[in-house]
Amino acid sequence: MAKEFNITGTCIPNLHYMADITNKIRETLVLIEKKKYFIINRPRQYGKTTMLSTLRQALNSQDNYLALGISFEGIGDEVFQKEESFTKGFLELLAREAAYSDQPELAGWLETQARTPSNFQGLSKSISEFVEKTGKWVVLLIDEVDKSSNNQLFISFLGMLRNKYLGALDNRDITFYSIVLAGVHDVKTLKLKLRPDEESKYNSPWNIAADFKVDMNLYPAEIVPMLEDYSRERGVRLDTRAIAERLFYYTSGYPFLVSKICKMLDEDLLPGAAEWTLPDIDMAVQQLVKESNTNFDSLIKNLENNSDLYKMVFNLLIEGQRVPFNIHLPVINLGVLYGIFGKNGQLSIHNRVYQEIIYNYMSLKTQTQLPGVDNYTFTNQYVLPGNALNMPKLLLKFQAFMKEQYSKKDRDFLERQGRLVFLAFLKPILNGAGYDFKEPQISEEKRLDIIITFYQHKYLVELKIWRGPAAHQEGLLQLGDYLERQQLPEGFLIIFDHSEIKEWKQEQCAAGEKSIFAVWA
Repeated sequence: MAKEFNITGTCIPNLHYMADITNKIRETLVLIEKKKYFIINRPRQYGKTTMLSTLRQALNSQDNYLALGISFEGIGDEVFQKEESFTKGFLELLAREAAYSDQPELAGWLETQARTPSNFQGLSKSISEFVEKTGKWVVLLIDEVDKSSNNQLFISFLGMLRNKYLGALDNRDITFYSIVLAGVHDVKTLKLKLRPDEESKYNSPWNIAADFKVDMNLYPAEIVPMLEDYSRERGVRLDTRAIAERLFYYTSGYPFLVSKICKMLDEDLLPGAAEWTLPDIDMAVQQLVKESNTNFDSLIKNLENNSDLYKMVFNLLIEGQRVPFNIHLPVINLGVLYGIFGKNGQLSIHNRVYQEIIYNYMSLKTQTQLPGVDNYTFTNQYVLPGNALNMPKLLLKFQAFMKEQYSKKDRDFLERQGRLVFLAFLKPILNGAGYDFKEPQISEEKRLDIIITFYQHKYLVELKIWRGPAAHQEGLLQLGDYLERQQLPEGFLIIFDHSEIKEWKQEQCAAGEKSIFAVWA
């Protein structure tokens, strides 16, 4: 059976094309060898389950380890109603895993223990006896800890494991050699509702945990082996290094996005193709940002459910604000937990695909607040012979629309949402025949560059805020350099002027050998 690119659940080497995570596993094994307890807290679909599976196999290949992987997901709520049912459920999970690990005697003993009514004190004793019986270093791997975290019994269970860990340090107890939890949240940040009438509280049953600093983004060198495996098996020609770098350019190594783009090319866009090229990756990304999937749905839900996070993302992407990265700021920490922010010196959206999803979503919301925009966005009025876009006409129509709306709508709304208004204006004009890719630029003018493709044509539109003549001239030179890199003879500029007295003007500018058509809005 041919392998496939996997985007759900555990990646299995003989079933799926896999990135090389050898170094990540090696770094994690060092923590286990040092007897550390820790949590792999990363966003959804970030390779946590695959990491646990690979760790389990790597440890069980060594004679002195016994690694058991369990998950509380899918076992029902009854287990969490009282200590006796929790103890029984936990021991049954261990017994099942021991059986899968070819340890029938241990599995039978655990099943016997599970049939005996017990509480956490009894469970603690059973764990010590179990570890002694194995004669090995027992590592417990628990996946999807978020599913059980808002439950008093689970928190008490972690507290019991913590006490056993501390007792084992000075030879007063016997327990698991190492415990690895996996979930979106760090257990120390989980909210626990103790009673229905009580506010959610923070609880820290896991303050013994070591920091897990392994970078789980997939870098080009780690993506290359996956592409080489695909190329060999399917006979598809591709420059693996260049393709890997282009995948990283769009995804910043977010594992789900890397595999998703490859899966789209293999199964939907280029099935049976003899070759993959860099433009094929671009094409897949253009299709990807138009689709709905659980990952993108979760991204939007997390923004909508957290007003402070939405505002931070809006200020970052739309307003062009510079925000230093500080993980101790709760809203930034939340954005990192959800995979929205990258961990850089300057706060930024994690990857370009997420940038596009957020831009598109926010511009769509803005479009619903713009009555009359449909009168300006008929595609045919902007199309020239050869399917070229009449960009000067498009910019002038946008200027006219803004001028009309300026006299009708709230001035603050237009000035605050000007960039989104243009994106909302542009979207129906492209209407499936074109694509706009945004590149925010860190500068005094808070630029937003938009690369537009329409059929075989490409255009560059820069959006910026008026900061005076000197900044304007410097910005023109920067735009000229960008046009040179894009190998384009001309560019287009929209300047949002927030002055009290507005000049709704147009201007033909020059930046070196490049021609620039500008409008003020």
